[in-house]
Amino acid sequence: MTGTEPAVHIDTTRPHPARVYDWYLGGKDNYPVDEALGRQIMAIDTGAPRAARSNRRFMQRATRHLAGAEGIRQFLDIGTGIPTEPNLHQIAQSFAPDARVVYVDNDPIVLAHAGALLRGTPEGVTEYVQADARDPRTILEQASQVLDFDRPIALSLIALLHFVADEDGAHDVVGTLVEALAPGSHLVLSCMTADFEPENVQEGIARYAAGGVTLVARSHAEVGRFFAGLDLVEPGIVSVRDWRPDLARDEAPLGDGPVSLYGGVARKG
Repeated sequence: MTGTEPAVHIDTTRPHPARVYDWYLGGKDNYPVDEALGRQIMAIDTGAPRAARSNRRFMQRATRHLAGAEGIRQFLDIGTGIPTEPNLHQIAQSFAPDARVVYVDNDPIVLAHAGALLRGTPEGVTEYVQADARDPRTILEQASQVLDFDRPIALSLIALLHFVADEDGAHDVVGTLVEALAPGSHLVLSCMTADFEPENVQEGIARYAAGGVTLVARSHAEVGRFFAGLDLVEPGIVSVRDWRPDLARDEAPLGDGPVSLYGGVARKG
């Protein structure tokens, strides 16, 4: 864990998913190579920025639900990405200043900006763990220094699992993490799908592959497997733009059109 912004080497000669995502969100932590890939994807699917923003808003609405209605005071966010306000801890600590948040990523790009993720309330705790999502036991060991796993935790896996194929252990990762959670904990998850726009999504996956990035699109049923044994919160697994729009706060319209990401929230009994 770190509370400083260390000097790290960032490869700016190849596009990076976190930086492309940042470009879609209108951020400044990206490079021409990332913008170039982003524009290539937009040539295939003009809704790509809409999907990125809808996914970010899903995280925000889910956090409001969990910190508000569910009273969750501990959050474990894996695959954090480049900070974009409002960050998860800002939302959680606006409901409960004493909320404890642990961010996890293994990306040097995110590590370089970790300081922005650690500016929480004096009453609460925000920490950053440098670890690979495919190593859940290390994550649990490090996170347990900050979070009490005998009490409910909200586990967020936002736009992460489409970077981990089933054969690479995606379900084992989720299963290991969920098993460690106390009853009353929640899983928040979003994942790419080709159910709505099969041709556009598959072409986009091919463009990312040409840039050295592997993506996996999953069907509604395949995403549902990650929630096996948990109780889904209404409205279940839906396009992220359709999950609890009543929890939106000052969201500018994103326009019409499908968003090829499923999202859901579920409770561990």
